[in-house]
Parts: sequence; C-alpha cells; structure tokens
Amino acid sequence: MDKTQSKVAIVGLGYVGLPLSLQFACSGVQVLGLDIDPEKVEALNKGCSYIRHVPERLLAEQVSVRYLTASTDFTRVQEVDAVIICVPTPLNKNREPDISFILQTGRAIAPHLRRGILVVLESTTYPGTTDEDLRAVLEAGSGLKAGEDFHLAYSPEREDPANPASKVGEVPKLVGGLTPGCLERAVQLYGKAIKTVVPVSSCRVAEAAKLLENIFRSVNIALVNELKLVYDSMGIDIWEVINAAKTKPFGFMAFYPGPGLGGHCIPIDPFYLTWKAREFEHSTRFIELAGEINTAMPIHVVDRIGEALNAVRKPLNGSRVLVLGLAYKPDVDDERESPSYRIMELLKQRGASVAYYDPHIPAIRPTRDHTQWAGTKSVVWDRATIAGFDAVVITTAHSCVNYQELADWGQCIVDTRNAMATTQVAPGKVWKA
Repeated sequence: MDKTQSKVAIVGLGYVGLPLSLQFACSGVQVLGLDIDPEKVEALNKGCSYIRHVPERLLAEQVSVRYLTASTDFTRVQEVDAVIICVPTPLNKNREPDISFILQTGRAIAPHLRRGILVVLESTTYPGTTDEDLRAVLEAGSGLKAGEDFHLAYSPEREDPANPASKVGEVPKLVGGLTPGCLERAVQLYGKAIKTVVPVSSCRVAEAAKLLENIFRSVNIALVNELKLVYDSMGIDIWEVINAAKTKPFGFMAFYPGPGLGGHCIPIDPFYLTWKAREFEHSTRFIELAGEINTAMPIHVVDRIGEALNAVRKPLNGSRVLVLGLAYKPDVDDERESPSYRIMELLKQRGASVAYYDPHIPAIRPTRDHTQWAGTKSVVWDRATIAGFDAVVITTAHSCVNYQELADWGQCIVDTRNAMATTQVAPGKVWKA
C-alpha cells in the first residue's frame, strides 16, 4: 500500500480508537472512523474531541483536510484497505470474558470485506480469539478465507492516558499475523504511523503478551496493597517503605497501593487468561489471589473511614462523606471500573450520605454497572462545601486539586493516595488508608 493511497477504517472511537485514528491521520493515512454511537461520530466530524487527552486542535486539523472522517455506516468498509477493531472486551456478571462486541463487529464488517483487505484486532482478549473466534465470524459472513483471500492479524493496544511517555506513535507496537503474509501486511500498515513495530510469531503470542503486561501490574499492585495492610498494623508507612526501596538501582520496580483497581485493563484482563486456562485444565491461583486482594481494597477504605469518624465520635451511618476523585487514575476523565464507584456504594449501604468531587467529570454518565449514580453531579470546590462534609476520602490524586485548601477546609480526611504528604495539616485530621 502506498502511503498516499492507503485508507484504514478504525472501528470503535473510544479511548483506544480515537487516539489511534488521529495518529494514522497525522501520518498521512486516510482514516474512516466507524462507531455505533452517533454522538461520537457527529462530534468527530465537527472536529470536537470528547476525550480529554486527545487534543482538539489537532483533531480539527485532520478533519478539515479530510484525512479523518467518521460514520455509523459499516458498509463503507468496502472503501478501505484495512480495518482495525478497537471495541470493548468487558467481563460479564460471572467475571467471564465477554467478546460479544468483537463478534458483533466481525459480523457487521464481514459482508463488506473484499479480497486482499487486512483486518486487525486490537481489543485485549485471550489467546485464540483472533485466529479462532473472529476468524470464524469473518469467514462465515464474507465467504472468504483468512490467510488466503484476506489478511488477519492481532496488535494489542498500549494506551496509558495522561502518561506523557504514552504517545501512540512512539510506543512500540506488537504485531502477530495468522500467516507470514498477514504479518507482513500488518507490519507494513502500522509502519506508516508507528515508529517501532515489533513482529511476533503468531496472533496468540501477541494476545498473550498483552495479558502478561497487565497481569504483571495487577499482581504487583496486589502485593503492595497487601503490604500496606500489614505494615499499617505495625505502624510503618508503606509510602516511605516504597520510596526507600526504589533507591535500589536494580531488581526493584516501584508499585503503589490504592483504594482498588480501575480502568478498562488491569481489573479485567487477568481474568481473560484465568478463564482460558481452565480450558487447558490449569488453575491460575496467583492471578486469582491478586484479584481477591485488589477487589477487597474498597472494603478496607470504607472501614478506615468508619474508624476515622469514630475517632471524632461520629457514626458512619448518617455522616456526609465526599469522595474526591471519580476517575480511575489522576488527570483523566475516564471512570471505567473505578474503585470510587464501589466505595460510594459501600458507604451508601452503611447509611452515609455520599457525594463526589472530580474536576474532570462534572456529571456521571450512564453506565451498564452503575445506573444508580447516572446524572449525579460533582459538588463545587469551595470552603463552605468542603467543610460541610464529615469526611473526605481521596480516591484519585488529580494534580489540579489544591490539597492545602483541603487540609485547611476539611474536617476529617482519609487519604488512599498519599496526596496529603506535603501539606500543612492539623494533627489527627488525616488518616491514611
């Protein structure tokens, strides 16, 4: 494919698909964004960014020169040379993989595939999804054979919003193909927009590598979360311990405790491997234990809030509690799988009156799992409002929050992120959790 002639369709214009679309467009590749959400399509075609870390100026430039357009019409797949699928892969209620969005997308594009087209899956999933599940759907719906009539590959997304080191064009891109020819085409495609492309021997290796990346993080976060509880009972500050340990220049990588796991990757992806491993009669005890520890952290946080209020002779039942930070990580507007939701639910179950403050999420959007909070608005940030809460729990340490003001205004502060470490605060007002 010649750079000036190639055109790629990117299905799913969310936190993965939109930045990738922009990167390809800025690299001189024409991009057709496809999504079932007409509001996203309309916003993109107007040059408006609906994701905080995707620069609107750059987006508007690419839309204006027609390198980036969007549509809800999946029949337009017949116009492109390649299709990249970037759709969600959640867990169902039984914590089992839900690849329905991948399969639905496959069914939607299959009738419009033409000979020679390349299809790449980027959604995180278990090994075998691309060469078994997606392949079957594409072949059945198109009448074409993967590896012969069309090319099929897998290339895992590596997005880390708000991380300055996470630039789509500079993060090395893993690529695995169904056949050597499929791999060659996929490497050629990504080479147009990504600085370093790393080919691997198969789709399954690429799928497994993505899971390893996130399992590694999940297990190590679980370790420091468990140590936080142990060291706290010994009167030892886990944050000071981590800062001391990371002075070692080799053999140690710092991970930090928190109120639980959030985001679309780390709380979910490890269980894709756990589920797939059962097919081969293997148990993944280490992964499952890490999941148990991390998912239990919101309970610990709420217990700690109760202890802090009890110290000033207030019951949790009936107290007003402010959750500071709804996003799953600092400085983003993404609240998917945020532990803040679980903390809010637990507080409400124990009789507390709950509100939240997040400068990046002014109102809670409708979600499949947290319908009870839809439409709830962030409180304003001022002395009267903050002082009116019996307790404030810091669940996300946004850099734009003035923590000294919180120290001055708040009655009782429970800090799960060590955000108050550099503030001047009255003794006994801040509790670490």
